[in-house]
Amino acid sequence: MNIHIEKFDLRNTTEAVYAAFNQCCNQIRREQLPDDPPIPLDEDIQGFRNFPDYIEVIAWMAKRNKNASDLIGYGLVQFSREDNLHMLQFVINILPEFRKQGLGKAFLSRIVNIAQKENRSLLITSTMARIPAGEACMQRIGAERGLEGHTNQLTIANLDPNLVHQWQKRASERGADFEIGLWEGSYPEEDIETIVELYDLINQQPFGDLDIENFTMTADHIRQDEKDLFACGYERWTFYAREKQTGKFAGYTEVFWNPNRPGIIGQGITGVFPQYRNKGLGRWLKAEMLDKILKERSQAKFVRTGNADMNVPMMKINTELGFKPYIANCIWQVHTDKVVEYLNA
Repeated sequence: MNIHIEKFDLRNTTEAVYAAFNQCCNQIRREQLPDDPPIPLDEDIQGFRNFPDYIEVIAWMAKRNKNASDLIGYGLVQFSREDNLHMLQFVINILPEFRKQGLGKAFLSRIVNIAQKENRSLLITSTMARIPAGEACMQRIGAERGLEGHTNQLTIANLDPNLVHQWQKRASERGADFEIGLWEGSYPEEDIETIVELYDLINQQPFGDLDIENFTMTADHIRQDEKDLFACGYERWTFYAREKQTGKFAGYTEVFWNPNRPGIIGQGITGVFPQYRNKGLGRWLKAEMLDKILKERSQAKFVRTGNADMNVPMMKINTELGFKPYIANCIWQVHTDKVVEYLNA
């Protein structure tokens, strides 16, 4: 088979290429999430065309031959020019019937070339337990486990509303110096600079053994992310906790819902600044969010969230609510020089 690999512009290509890429991604998605519906083509197109400019992205597609209209795999890299300048993230996905034929190495070679050109000494990627080939590949190239975790899922029908109400009542008493607020959709412009500070809670999450630095977010980054998110059809609810006396934000939680997948709600970050912890604010935020879901998202069946296995406090909250492990995953890291050695061998 004369496999053909070519570079393409993920942000701006033809409808035909987007359609082939969407089909390939959905085939991989069936392995990862067999119970979920496919991503509609239009949603993918809007997502790619509105991909944030502050992230560099380079992509390749593999076809059976140069003239083939369908894809058998793809690879891509993405990186920032503003932080973590030593790091490059990559993705390689290949359809099952074309694995173990050297295509992964072909993508890796291109990825390493970009890493060397950009002086990136560390490569980072993630794998899911439902596709064992990914872990096997990481072990072959000498990658190290950086952070292990799970996507945990709550079946809403099993959620105890009384528990949610108890948490709301108890937390409001313990946190009498705080108030809970809600942003639906885009963040208000008058609060955007303070929201930038709130986003620093991303850096409070466990990174395990990953050799990465804090991520920097700006108001412009947030607006670009919002543009991409809403172009794909997502709706976002963000609950925040704020100290009444000072007006300072203490923490927040967010969820995402897409009408293309009405039964699934994605839970994003839930975080509270260290100086405001042990006041029940994390539970209060989660309880307020779940109460709103129960009242206004009757079509939703599941809430899914990603947690590092070492994030004990958040895992404790989620377990008490009824979240259960759904998919195991791992973030891997490997030095660029080690991948070069592997390819040369």
